[in-house]
Amino acid sequence: MFHIILMVSLAAMSLSLFVCFVRTVIGPTMPDRIVALDSLGINLIGFIGILMIVQETIAYSEVILVISILAFIGTIALSKFIERGVVFDRD
Repeated sequence: MFHIILMVSLAAMSLSLFVCFVRTVIGPTMPDRIVALDSLGINLIGFIGILMIVQETIAYSEVILVISILAFIGTIALSKFIERGVVFDRD
Protein backbone atom coordinates (compact mmCIF):
# COMPACT_ATOMS: atom_id res chain seq x y z
CA MET A 1 0.00 0.00 0.00
CA PHE A 2 2.84 2.38 0.88
CA HIS A 3 4.49 1.67 -2.47
CA ILE A 4 1.28 2.63 -4.32
CA ILE A 5 1.09 5.90 -2.39
CA LEU A 6 4.70 6.65 -3.31
CA MET A 7 4.04 5.95 -6.99
CA VAL A 8 0.96 8.18 -6.99
CA SER A 9 2.91 10.96 -5.32
CA LEU A 10 5.70 10.57 -7.89
CA ALA A 11 3.14 10.93 -10.67
CA ALA A 12 1.67 14.03 -9.02
CA MET A 13 5.13 15.52 -8.57
CA SER A 14 5.92 14.80 -12.23
CA LEU A 15 2.79 16.66 -13.28
CA SER A 16 3.70 19.53 -10.96
CA LEU A 17 7.22 19.68 -12.41
CA PHE A 18 5.78 19.84 -15.92
CA VAL A 19 3.37 22.65 -15.00
CA CYS A 20 6.16 24.64 -13.32
CA PHE A 21 8.37 24.15 -16.38
CA VAL A 22 5.61 25.39 -18.69
CA ARG A 23 5.03 28.42 -16.46
CA THR A 24 8.78 29.10 -16.47
CA VAL A 25 8.92 29.04 -20.27
CA ILE A 26 5.72 30.97 -21.11
CA GLY A 27 5.19 33.04 -17.98
CA PRO A 28 3.60 36.39 -18.75
CA THR A 29 5.99 38.44 -16.61
CA MET A 30 9.50 38.00 -15.29
CA PRO A 31 8.46 37.73 -11.60
CA ASP A 32 6.07 34.91 -12.56
CA ARG A 33 8.97 33.09 -14.19
CA ILE A 34 11.16 33.54 -11.12
CA VAL A 35 8.48 32.15 -8.80
CA ALA A 36 7.90 29.23 -11.19
CA LEU A 37 11.63 28.54 -11.30
CA ASP A 38 11.80 28.56 -7.51
CA SER A 39 8.83 26.21 -7.20
CA LEU A 40 10.39 24.00 -9.88
CA GLY A 41 13.46 23.65 -7.66
CA ILE A 42 11.36 22.88 -4.59
CA ASN A 43 9.31 20.29 -6.50
CA LEU A 44 12.50 18.72 -7.83
CA ILE A 45 13.83 18.40 -4.28
CA GLY A 46 10.61 16.67 -3.21
CA PHE A 47 10.66 14.40 -6.26
CA ILE A 48 14.21 13.27 -5.53
CA GLY A 49 13.33 12.79 -1.85
CA ILE A 50 10.42 10.50 -2.74
CA LEU A 51 12.68 8.69 -5.21
CA MET A 52 15.17 8.10 -2.37
CA ILE A 53 12.39 6.55 -0.27
CA VAL A 54 11.31 4.30 -3.16
CA GLN A 55 14.86 3.11 -3.80
CA GLU A 56 15.66 2.87 -0.06
CA THR A 57 18.96 4.72 -0.37
CA ILE A 58 20.53 7.98 0.76
CA ALA A 59 22.73 8.31 -2.32
CA TYR A 60 20.93 11.41 -3.60
CA SER A 61 21.13 13.45 -0.41
CA GLU A 62 24.05 15.50 -1.76
CA VAL A 63 22.10 16.15 -4.95
CA ILE A 64 19.18 17.50 -2.91
CA LEU A 65 21.54 19.77 -0.99
CA VAL A 66 23.14 21.17 -4.15
CA ILE A 67 19.78 21.74 -5.87
CA SER A 68 18.40 23.52 -2.82
CA ILE A 69 21.41 25.83 -2.58
CA LEU A 70 21.34 26.60 -6.31
CA ALA A 71 17.59 27.24 -6.28
CA PHE A 72 17.91 29.64 -3.35
CA ILE A 73 20.89 31.53 -4.80
CA GLY A 74 19.25 31.69 -8.23
CA THR A 75 16.02 33.08 -6.85
CA ILE A 76 17.84 35.73 -4.82
CA ALA A 77 20.07 36.73 -7.76
CA LEU A 78 17.21 36.98 -10.25
CA SER A 79 15.04 38.93 -7.81
CA LYS A 80 17.87 41.36 -7.13
CA PHE A 81 18.49 41.73 -10.86
CA ILE A 82 14.84 42.61 -11.52
CA GLU A 83 14.72 45.06 -8.62
CA ARG A 84 17.97 46.95 -9.26
CA GLY A 85 19.12 45.98 -12.73
CA VAL A 86 22.45 44.59 -11.48
CA VAL A 87 23.35 41.56 -9.42
CA PHE A 88 26.59 42.85 -7.86
CA ASP A 89 26.67 46.36 -6.41
CA ARG A 90 29.78 48.46 -7.12
CA ASP A 91 29.51 50.48 -3.90
